[in-house]
Amino acid sequence: MFLRVLEIVFFIYFASHIPITVLIDFQALLPEHVYPPALKNVLQWYAAEFKDPMMMDPPVWFKSFVFCEALVQLPFFPVAAYAFLKGGCKWIRTPAIVYSVHVATTLVPILGHILFYNFPQKPHPGPQTLNERLNLVSIYAPYLIIPIMILLTMLFSSAYNSTSPSGKASTKSKKQR
Repeated sequence: MFLRVLEIVFFIYFASHIPITVLIDFQALLPEHVYPPALKNVLQWYAAEFKDPMMMDPPVWFKSFVFCEALVQLPFFPVAAYAFLKGGCKWIRTPAIVYSVHVATTLVPILGHILFYNFPQKPHPGPQTLNERLNLVSIYAPYLIIPIMILLTMLFSSAYNSTSPSGKASTKSKKQR
């Protein structure tokens, strides 16, 4: 039952990530004229409300992460959403491990930047107080926490890992195959 709840959480994570990536995140990469004013306004509201200058004036390193999101992650989102909605799809294990390690690794510098960088006040003010920094961290944190949950599930759940303790085949039976 608990595994099924996790799979539904993972499904929601991947399914919701598709429109967020295309409609919001890609604005850090694509020319401004690609997006209608309403979507540009959503991004401006978000950046002002949560003091996220990386989305309004992204540093090159941040753009490289968004580029990876476009090239590597976006094609994976519908595949992963399908696998977790269906549940128990062992074939998702290796791609999910690769995805989760990649995303968790990119979140470390992003969160470090939010917490420790001395953001300038202009042109796009970043978080200045600890409360503002933690508020912005709360937006990015699920993109670290859920991939770590996916990684742990893929590594230790017997439903996805035939070498976990509850699904471990003996060495003798492996040799006989």
